[in-house]
Amino acid sequence: MKQTFTDEQLVVQLSESNKRAFEEIYDRYWYKLFCISFHQTGSREEAEELVHDLFESLWKRRLESNINHLSSYLVIALKYLIVNHIKSQITWRKYQEYVLLNKMHEISTTEENIEFNDLSQAIDKAMKKLPEKTSRVFQLSRFENQSVKSIAKELHISEKAVEYHITKSLKVLKDNLWIYQTDN
Repeated sequence: MKQTFTDEQLVVQLSESNKRAFEEIYDRYWYKLFCISFHQTGSREEAEELVHDLFESLWKRRLESNINHLSSYLVIALKYLIVNHIKSQITWRKYQEYVLLNKMHEISTTEENIEFNDLSQAIDKAMKKLPEKTSRVFQLSRFENQSVKSIAKELHISEKAVEYHITKSLKVLKDNLWIYQTDN
């Protein structure tokens, strides 16, 4: 018969480096944490990675952690990881956007009109590879300069979904427009 421990008992055993207690915590909370992470990120891979990072941190900090309520501790720690992840995604997306817009500006000079036309066609072609909603979100954001909030309201989706579609668009554009990048 399997012995069931309370969260408090598991925390004490974890602080004593009991691997079985860690495994029990993992088994008990992995799915709940994955669901929270997936709901926030919209990506299975990112959700799994964030939950993995949380449990890795829990094990590494087992000797110094002062956990009073295990479930709350795990959810709050995960939310901090998610917020930091989203912030880094936004920063990376803004950098990609800067590079992309900078390249488009460089190409628009008079002597490079032919390349600019080629780039415009390549952008159109890349945009056609996107799902309709993703393409629409990107157009509203980048070509019509609408805010994330106004796009979310107009399309009846969450702001996180808008961010996701913009990030997805920029990745597809970057992957399809790599030939237009220069070394300088």
